[in-house]
Amino acid sequence: MARLIHTCYRIGDIDRSVAFYEALGFQETGRIPIRDEAINVFMNLPGDGESPRLELTYNFGVDSYEVGTGYGHIAITTDDLDGTLAALAGKGIEPEKPPYSIREGGSRLCFVRDPDGYRIELIERGD
Repeated sequence: MARLIHTCYRIGDIDRSVAFYEALGFQETGRIPIRDEAINVFMNLPGDGESPRLELTYNFGVDSYEVGTGYGHIAITTDDLDGTLAALAGKGIEPEKPPYSIREGGSRLCFVRDPDGYRIELIERGD
């Protein structure tokens, strides 16, 4: 049976990206050099187990990428969206717009952008 194990995208600065994802609650689980071309940084959220959920690839000599129109976002949940946003604001990370629901009684959500412009959806878990 197939299963999705991780998402990968390219980054322009390892330290900047790792700090951003750590602010969202991710933990770095390892780095693997790819010859003299690149470094893959693997990250997990607590409870993800051994398999990394996010692979950030830094290619030497490349400091930015075009996100393009095909990329949408990745989504993570939080128990307290307002608390999460307050903690992120303390680290200079602001939402694109205030939290909202897409339907009456639905979960509250909002989007932030990582240092390379990738969108991250934050979804508040309901009871």
